[in-house]
Amino acid sequence: MSDTTIRTYEETDTETEAASERAAEDLRCPECDGNLVTDEEHGEVVCEDCGLVVEDAAVDRGPEWRAFEASERDQKSRVGAPTTKMMHDKGLSTNIGWQNKDAYGRTLSSRQRQQMQRLRTWNERFRTRDSKERNLKQALGEIDRMASALGLPENVRETASVIYRRALNEDLLPGRSIEGVATASLYAAARQAGTPRSLDEIAAVSRVDKMELTRTYRYIVRELKLEIKPADPEQYVPRFASELDLSDEAERRARELLRNAREAGIHSGKSPVGLAAAAVYAAALLTNEKVTQSQVGDVANISEVTIRNRYKELLEAEDTGLIA
Repeated sequence: MSDTTIRTYEETDTETEAASERAAEDLRCPECDGNLVTDEEHGEVVCEDCGLVVEDAAVDRGPEWRAFEASERDQKSRVGAPTTKMMHDKGLSTNIGWQNKDAYGRTLSSRQRQQMQRLRTWNERFRTRDSKERNLKQALGEIDRMASALGLPENVRETASVIYRRALNEDLLPGRSIEGVATASLYAAARQAGTPRSLDEIAAVSRVDKMELTRTYRYIVRELKLEIKPADPEQYVPRFASELDLSDEAERRARELLRNAREAGIHSGKSPVGLAAAAVYAAALLTNEKVTQSQVGDVANISEVTIRNRYKELLEAEDTGLIA
């Protein structure tokens, strides 16, 4: 063995001893050289002998919950990503990526690719073991696709997934298509969350026609006893104003027009989408902002005739309120 090797071993031993001494010093009190103990309840490191607080406000790296028995601890313990109703297995299964690369980004060999493809196939079979899970997987995929196309937030997708699961568990699907019930669930969830979309908008991204959508929606709401308020035209105003790039003043004016129309009783029997579009158009005129009936109709997906009829009614209600 060479002198260099011996010297290296000696240096390593010296460094190890020095590290041990530093660790021992960290466990001793700097004032009286007493033993240090950790008070987990108060998050402090204190000296047993003199009571000196060496460290306070220590970070508690444990869970935020408490358990008093093993079964409760097992029930509350969790690891990994949070569960979600938007996946048929609630996100508890393993997903195998489609890229044929390893963790370092290197391309897999031919034999490894074949093996990974077999693993993907069996993983897919285990994830969808029966017809109910396959049904749920297809429906939740449809809900996610339509919600993305309509720009609906995460909470609406979760609510739609819960509604569809209830319909499936209560055996409401026989005689109806998976796409129809999924579309009706999304439409109901959007209205419940206060971010409604019109039937025409929903039907445009769905795989079912408007007639089937309305029929299925009424059936789902009735059977599941969903509490859904009538659509408020004011809920459509922010989206229309944003897409038309109108000012805050125009949006506020449109809300005022709709409130006056409600007091005058004009809302009754009218489409909320048509009233909202007409209010936005009338507000743009009142605030001297350039917007055509055609532009508003394209955003709201309604005809120019509807906008003309409704905005005249809104202005008449406004004039009546001013006179009164």
